[in-house]
Amino acid sequence: MSVLWLLVAASTLVALGFLVAFIRAARRGQYDDRHTPAIRVLFDDLKPPAPGDASPGPTNAEGSNAHGDADRHVR
Repeated sequence: MSVLWLLVAASTLVALGFLVAFIRAARRGQYDDRHTPAIRVLFDDLKPPAPGDASPGPTNAEGSNAHGDADRHVR
């Protein structure tokens, strides 16, 4: 039973260490994204197709159309 308390204490210390590391990284700007906002202007805005339009519409870089559907058509 004493081993269980030792493992609980050790895991708590490890969890606190990871929490401190995360808070330190977040405060120092580790997770700031400075690249994406600069290139976001280069991408076209996707517009939903008109109600009577049968075409799948424009696609984005990931290969999905304005509705988020993949460009795989089952025939």
